[in-house]
Formats: sequence, structure tokens, C-alpha cells
Amino acid sequence: MDILLNNASSVMTVVSFITFGGILWWAYVHHKDADFASAAALPFADDEETHHG
Repeated sequence: MDILLNNASSVMTVVSFITFGGILWWAYVHHKDADFASAAALPFADDEETHHG
């Protein structure tokens, strides 16, 4: 049983590392600057509507 748990731990470590690498690739290499800029402006969109409306 210990061998199975040790292997499962190793597999989960590798899966977690690959997932982390995928997140880094998506955030920094995929060049989603336009999406990030529009998401950064979302908190202020409601303020503009209430002040001008």
C-alpha cells in the first residue's frame, strides 16, 4: 500500500507542476494584453455609469 501512495504522490506532483506551467504559459506567453486591460478596467465601469447617469 505504501508503494501505491508514494506513486500517487509523485504523479500528483508532476500533474501539479504541469498545471502550474500551463497557467504561467497562459498568463505570460499567450499575450492576452487586451483581455487583461479590459478586465482591469471592470471595477471602474460601474463608477463611470453612476457618476454620469
